[in-house]
Amino acid sequence: MLVCFLGLSVVALAQIAPNQQVKPEMTEVWEPEPRIVTPGGTAKAPSDAIILFDGKNLDEWVAAAGGKPAGWKADGSAMTVVKGTGGIRTKKEFGDIQLHIEFRPPSVVEGNGQGRGNSGVFLQGRYELQVLDSYNNRTYSNGQAASIYKQSMPLVNACLPPGEWQVYDVIYMAPRFNADGIKISPAYITVFQNGILVQNHTEIRGTTEYIGMPKNVAHGKGPLELQDHGNPTSFRNVWVREL
Repeated sequence: MLVCFLGLSVVALAQIAPNQQVKPEMTEVWEPEPRIVTPGGTAKAPSDAIILFDGKNLDEWVAAAGGKPAGWKADGSAMTVVKGTGGIRTKKEFGDIQLHIEFRPPSVVEGNGQGRGNSGVFLQGRYELQVLDSYNNRTYSNGQAASIYKQSMPLVNACLPPGEWQVYDVIYMAPRFNADGIKISPAYITVFQNGILVQNHTEIRGTTEYIGMPKNVAHGKGPLELQDHGNPTSFRNVWVREL
């Protein structure tokens, strides 16, 4: 039986020797490709939710690097990535949460693969739920929309066409570490995209790494972080419930 880890076979992993230069494509998984399912549906914030963005301002957010005021554009209904300003993160930090976040890839299609509507939702600032325009846009399966980036591909492709608002509803259980800094329980994530289950109690194996394998360094609560990947992706109706 061929054992797999992060969607990679033992044979593929064996090719990544300790003294070998690791390349990004070594951790890209192209097969299988998640099938397409047509989605629909949204939700409003419950009474006990912590509202992180309701369209009015970016008061709950700061620049991910340095903590300066967030440089993204807020127009009264959505916040949009401004290329080159860097990612943004919440002032508050969280552990286990229920998260609701809506995103909209640009209506004007520019680029392809990872260059189209790319952003990301980083839980505790470390673990990325990929945001991407994966509507008729092939890329590696563990890097498409709703993947746990470079770790777990989504069960299906539930993306809507470019320019349409889409929804992630997330249940996230943070990893646990003992007093010695050893991970004793991994993080788990369940994700619905546009009302369709795309991650089902999926284990997060460590930090999101573009090159190389996940890492597991002990940590406590962390912020929610949104990525500036150079595409003008927009977000709205962001709220969490602490679990």
